[in-house]
Amino acid sequence: MKTQIITLESHDDLISVRDRLSWAKTPRILLVWPKYEKVTLRQVDLKVLQRHASSLGAQLGLVTRTRGVREDAEALGIPVFESAGQAQKVAWPKVKRRKLMRRSAPDKNLRAKREQAQVREEAWRAHPVTRVLALSIGVLSVLALVALFIPRAQIVLKPVTKTQSIVISVSANPSADAVFITGSLPLREKRIIVDGTQKVIVTGEGIIPQSKAQGVVEFRNLTQQSVTIPAGTVVSADAIRFITTDDGVVNAGVDKKLELPIEAVEGGGAGNVEGETINVIEGRLGLSLSVTNLEPTTGGRELSSVQASDADRTRVKKLLMQTLEDQARENLSSELNPGDLLFEKTLNVSQTLSEEYDPPAGAAGTQLTLTMQVEFSVQYASASDLTELASLAMNASLPSGFRAADGADAVTMQPVTNPYVDGDGALRWNMRAEREIVQAFDSAQVTQLVQGLGKKKAQSNLDENLPSATLPEIQLSPSWWPVVPLLPFRISVVAQ
Repeated sequence: MKTQIITLESHDDLISVRDRLSWAKTPRILLVWPKYEKVTLRQVDLKVLQRHASSLGAQLGLVTRTRGVREDAEALGIPVFESAGQAQKVAWPKVKRRKLMRRSAPDKNLRAKREQAQVREEAWRAHPVTRVLALSIGVLSVLALVALFIPRAQIVLKPVTKTQSIVISVSANPSADAVFITGSLPLREKRIIVDGTQKVIVTGEGIIPQSKAQGVVEFRNLTQQSVTIPAGTVVSADAIRFITTDDGVVNAGVDKKLELPIEAVEGGGAGNVEGETINVIEGRLGLSLSVTNLEPTTGGRELSSVQASDADRTRVKKLLMQTLEDQARENLSSELNPGDLLFEKTLNVSQTLSEEYDPPAGAAGTQLTLTMQVEFSVQYASASDLTELASLAMNASLPSGFRAADGADAVTMQPVTNPYVDGDGALRWNMRAEREIVQAFDSAQVTQLVQGLGKKKAQSNLDENLPSATLPEIQLSPSWWPVVPLLPFRISVVAQ
């Protein structure tokens, strides 16, 4: 009989082997297991392959020496052979076919048997009184659940409100770093830089140098070596200074002489000095040489002109500083937070960054312009520190049975005395703090007074146990419901 031989490989699985069986056209299909490779086919897979082969009209056989596979195949009735040649020579065992079970005719007495098998209800269950009682219990259960979870109540309280007001003695200390209930709080500092320009008409008179005085000096050697005199060597007569305009060398030997031209450092008539008044040499050359002017210096001239005097400079600076101070106050007020308390008397100049006069000192001009950049500093108390201090003090003196009203702007503060500086450098003043306070109540206590009671009884309990000024009111939903709910979470307490 023809046999289809299919050699398995290690990558074969149930689906791939099943597909390969489908192509077989012979009455016998032989699966050959590889010797040195493992095929992952379980016993249930072999059962599926056996049924698939049977549906194709073929018989399935195996060639394998693997003990586990042989046992699974024998358990399923699949013939197992040592080799493909043996499988083609010997006869395969015949496949046992299942016998079809014949259906028997339906039992004609089936309806009677079913009626006999039905369980009959107890007689007391069918009694009308029992049925009415069961229905009543069910309805009452539903009504009880409705009574517990459907109605709700709202207790509306109108607590008394009043204003709490106290006067606090405040001390703002630069050494403090926190707010204390005793009234101490940090003294903070703010700095700001402003600049501006001020012009005034010059009222003073002055002298303008027109030319510098000139002359000749004689240098005398005090040593045995020659001495070089560079141009720009400074010689002086008291406070009047001159410089040499040429280079020169004094020959070696004591009392050797050399004459050089000089010119005054500053212009004006002050440079015209008498003869033999220039006798000082500045620098190291004064150790080797002596100097004198045999003739007076001449040529220094000056003119009278309109110049800014010291009084003009003082006046323009005073005007500009007042302007800058006003500007600093305005800028500081805009930079501080709302509620910060600014101590204006502490405003002062921390440093002058620049100060320029035009024209400069000694120059002529009918108008004097001053440009300045100044840093101002001022001390203040922050609104947050003041609010914290007021809250601490007011909470300490809060009346019994009251609490602070809600709201970010609940506390208002107003100084009642002017700040002054004490011996420690701290600023002291008195401040009035005010806020709204309301009656406090316990929601759990209010709920316990009314839960499960009729509306009138509940109202009476509230009137007796709560302050009369609270004016409690009970609102039920639905409005016709006569009893306050028993469950606490169905009762809400609100304050208006």
